[in-house]
Amino acid sequence: MMLAFILLGALTLVGGVITVAARNAVHAALGLVGTLLSVAGLFATLNASFLAATQVIVYAGAVMVLFLFVIMLLGATQPVKGRDPVPFVRELAGIGGTLLAGAFVVLAFTYRDPQPLAQGAQALRGGAAGAVGETLLTRFLLPFEAVSILLLVAIVGSVALVQRPAPQPDPVPDAAPAHPDFAEEVRA
Repeated sequence: MMLAFILLGALTLVGGVITVAARNAVHAALGLVGTLLSVAGLFATLNASFLAATQVIVYAGAVMVLFLFVIMLLGATQPVKGRDPVPFVRELAGIGGTLLAGAFVVLAFTYRDPQPLAQGAQALRGGAAGAVGETLLTRFLLPFEAVSILLLVAIVGSVALVQRPAPQPDPVPDAAPAHPDFAEEVRA
């Protein structure tokens, strides 16, 4: 069981790297599908069958169908080229990522769990839906809301990636032809 957990963890990381590094939006979405399915497998190895099924049905199924529908609808199948549509987006992302990493480090060293792990696992009672919902919306409310913000940022990012430039007017004005015979050929 530990070998399956390690392999699924490695597949999750590979899928995440593909999602972030892919230049084509469809390939990034497929990498995300692989990541979500691997996370479902991780839940299954932890005997959390309700979470594994929810992961497959809600995220790998419904949310990814929505993402792929938006990608295809907006015609974002071409690789990203040219300059960034939002100025200073890389610098802002770097600053935001550094701040987020710092916050996680501070949280990791200062967080004190009010409930031991054994009591928390017992409270889940084998992964039943009611117990999972109660625990998720009481004890784990902050991480639950953080995931919703992460999904919102992903949607905003996908919309920013597929922004189309405004159509530019034709630089050559429509002028009358110099020769009358040429004008009749064009009209015919």
